[in-house]
Amino acid sequence: MTAAASTPARSAALWTGRVLSGLFSLFMLFDVVIKLIRLPVVDQTMAVLGWTRGEGFWIGAMELVFVALYLFPRTAVLGAVLMTGVLGGATAAHVRIDDPLFSHILFGVYLGAFMWGGLWLRDPRLRALAPWRAA
Repeated sequence: MTAAASTPARSAALWTGRVLSGLFSLFMLFDVVIKLIRLPVVDQTMAVLGWTRGEGFWIGAMELVFVALYLFPRTAVLGAVLMTGVLGGATAAHVRIDDPLFSHILFGVYLGAFMWGGLWLRDPRLRALAPWRAA
């Protein structure tokens, strides 16, 4: 395959990655805003998950830092790793209280797939590190 033939595929992958990363980031920024402005629904939801009042604010602050790291190419992998920890914690919290599988427990997994998929598509270094190959 020539370099000219692979350019449209690379461009499509790059833009698909940007769209996935953008959708993930927009959702997370919405989540961060409602936590940082301390909407009552955040404290109510966090209480159901076993968190005390006001801890949603600090989780939102962490998420804001991690999303910012994710959006900058030099720190994107670090941001994704840190955000994976947050998403894993959310998944574990939903498992602990026996929430529904597809709508609650796996929601963090869906977000993680968007996050890592977007990063993988937009970062050729990550694709080189973790190539996707047909068997």
